[in-house]
Amino acid sequence: MKQYNSIKAKYPDALLLFRVGDFYETFGEDAVHAAKILGIVLTHRNNGGDRTELAGFPHHSLNTYLPKLVKAGQRVAICDQLEDPKQTKTIVKRGVTELVTPGVALNDDILTAKSNNFLCALYFGKKQMGVSFLDVSTGEFLTAEGNEEYIAKLLQNFSPSEVLISKKYKTVFSENFGKEYHTFFMEDWVFQEDYAHETLNNHFKTKSLKGFGIEHLECGIIAGGAALHYLSETQHSKLEHITAVSRIAEEEYVWMDRFTIRNLELYQAPSANAVTLLDVIDKTISPMGGRLLKRWLALPLKNMEKIKQRHEIVEYLKQENELMLSFREQIKQISDLERLISKVATGKINPREVILLKNSLEAIVPIKKTSENSKNDALKIIGNRLNLCDVLRNRIKETIHEEAPVNLAKGNVIAKGFSSELDELRSLAFSGKDYLDHMLEREMKNTGISSLKIASNNVFGYYIEVRNTHKDKVPESWIRKQTLVNAERYITEELKEYEAKILGAEEKIAILEQELFSQLVVWMHSYIELVQSNAFLIAQLDCLCGFVQLATENNYVLPEIDESFDLEIINGRHPVIEKQLPPGEAYIANNTSLNRDEKQIIMITGPNMSGKSAILRQTALIVLLAQIGSFVPAEKVRIGIVDKIFTRVGASDNISLGESTFMVEMNETASILNNLSNRSLILLDEIGRGTSTYDGISIAWAIAEYIHEHPGKAKTLFATHYHELNEMTETFTRIKNFNVSVKELKDNVLFLRKLIPGGSEHSFGIHVAKMAGMPQQVIHRANKILKKLEKSHSSEELTDNLKASQNEMQLSFFNLDDPLLENIKDEILHTDIDTLTPVEALMKLNEIKRMLVKK
Repeated sequence: MKQYNSIKAKYPDALLLFRVGDFYETFGEDAVHAAKILGIVLTHRNNGGDRTELAGFPHHSLNTYLPKLVKAGQRVAICDQLEDPKQTKTIVKRGVTELVTPGVALNDDILTAKSNNFLCALYFGKKQMGVSFLDVSTGEFLTAEGNEEYIAKLLQNFSPSEVLISKKYKTVFSENFGKEYHTFFMEDWVFQEDYAHETLNNHFKTKSLKGFGIEHLECGIIAGGAALHYLSETQHSKLEHITAVSRIAEEEYVWMDRFTIRNLELYQAPSANAVTLLDVIDKTISPMGGRLLKRWLALPLKNMEKIKQRHEIVEYLKQENELMLSFREQIKQISDLERLISKVATGKINPREVILLKNSLEAIVPIKKTSENSKNDALKIIGNRLNLCDVLRNRIKETIHEEAPVNLAKGNVIAKGFSSELDELRSLAFSGKDYLDHMLEREMKNTGISSLKIASNNVFGYYIEVRNTHKDKVPESWIRKQTLVNAERYITEELKEYEAKILGAEEKIAILEQELFSQLVVWMHSYIELVQSNAFLIAQLDCLCGFVQLATENNYVLPEIDESFDLEIINGRHPVIEKQLPPGEAYIANNTSLNRDEKQIIMITGPNMSGKSAILRQTALIVLLAQIGSFVPAEKVRIGIVDKIFTRVGASDNISLGESTFMVEMNETASILNNLSNRSLILLDEIGRGTSTYDGISIAWAIAEYIHEHPGKAKTLFATHYHELNEMTETFTRIKNFNVSVKELKDNVLFLRKLIPGGSEHSFGIHVAKMAGMPQQVIHRANKILKKLEKSHSSEELTDNLKASQNEMQLSFFNLDDPLLENIKDEILHTDIDTLTPVEALMKLNEIKRMLVKK
């Protein structure tokens, strides 16, 4: 326990797995946590009167239990016996051989094949924040900096397994980013600029970071330095596979805030059984392709040339179906190249994985040849960049036995003919049966004992067994070792010498195989970058072949991308919903047309459950799919490149932060209005429904007016229950009314889910309540109340109030008591000039100008 306590003191933040004989044991508080997480028995022992909790498991079950501990957010220090207990008479020397944390794991049982396992470091700067993402299992290392909103979006995109923060920002982090992340708090001195530069330059063996294009990211560099420092703190020193650090180039990708990513359910769903867009579009075969597709979905392209390059490959492979199928067949033979080569760097690779690496590289040979010979330029580029790694493949083939086991200690790892010394030792160790047969034949002849038997056991080694009926014939030179009921066992000098020779050979074979394997792994280090490059190219090809498969299976079309500001979708479909429909039921496709000149804002009204939200979401998803390089679910699509997608869909409380549904809604909408651009696509659903009807209508009206009058003229779909907003088309020329049609039957309503021009006057909310199984009494009473309300409140009343200021404009401008002048005076006096942005000032001036022009 003294030894345990001294090691535990060095790792106070980790759960210590302490190797004792054939078990890993945990003690004290660690035992309480381990027993709870693993479901193992918690016992106790009394050490000198002190009660100590105890929980353990067999050492060979480490790969079963370790992933459970790490996935529960534990940092686990593995303390092994560093010497053979037989070789010492004192307490066995022990030490921590590995510290495994949620963000630093190389164990296949902890990692998920198609997801990265990112360690994130976060630096709180004076003006901006820095962030880095490092996946030690693949060697990917990314960094960026920006405001709190941008960092929150990246955290959501990259979903890190562990976040490193300075201790003094512990509270700030949980307030700003929530408590769902596994966090580890580090000393403040780690987050220093000069130390970060020194750490990164030492690792990459460079004098500056200019070559990586990150030298201007002061906060990003500090975050990157902290992540690398943490790896050294967790006993990870072999990091040759981390060959570069890259900047996340914000300007290259479509901006989507974290609300939009959540609302569109791209790769995270609000409920456990919900289907995400990624679930539907992921047709990748390789783990590398799966991870890359998730990155593409999180960061859609804005560069038209790059988008078209992806589209060209998909279109070409769609036409050349046999070629695409042959690519997919080869990709199936390729294991996780990124993680295999990372294991080479960290020294964690086993013999079977070396063979998998070699086989994966061999599967690249036909892919390279076919790509280079294709008629598509972008595909030829991929083919030219693929490296066959001939020398590496041949060296592995010569060195490692094709049927090599996972465990090096099991032997038969090095191929026959590679080492003459090894072949001689093997001959000696494994040709023993012939030698023993000759010896047995000779001794039977010499002694006249026909039933002699030579065998071995763990206690005596080799022995000769003689049945009692013949023991009088045993030569005097034989030494008796064991007496059985019916026989005696003997050893001879010759047998002892032979045994020593055999055991010596087996021991030497084990040592030599270990040496030769280690030499190969070290030599393979020179191929790390080439294999990583191959992995990235195969991942791209896998994603693009997946897009072809997706388009073929689901009848997707090639979208036209141009520099215009238009959006034209003919018979668009929701990619996720159409896959959830019962067999034989067709998805009701819809047209969407938006532009900056005539149809900037489409006001969509219609009853509950009619499909307004689906139309909004499908528009965003079609744009998104087009800009990641995929074909899209529609009959025809033309998209003027989009640089920002904003959605405000559905209502959700953030009670943990004390925010109501309405507050969340207003926060998200404010973020949209403050960041829109001339290439933005905005989708607003039921704005204002979190407050009273009149408040809600007023806010929704003002928001629609703001977007219409904003110089950016952002394309907008605005779904609403408030039919009063249909009146906006009379004043605002670029707002058009549409509704999702329904067919009223005698006692029922049929939802046609078709978007048609014109406004809608009914919401059919009571009908939806009836469909949900609301008691008949409630439905009957609701209908009665509705009729009373409709009589007492004209639906035009509110609209008239909203338009009152415009009616006042018709009064005489030259009258000094003119209400118009009063309105203008109020507008100017109630404007806070100190907080007004330039865009808002122009819009305010435009509003006053419009009042005067109408006058």
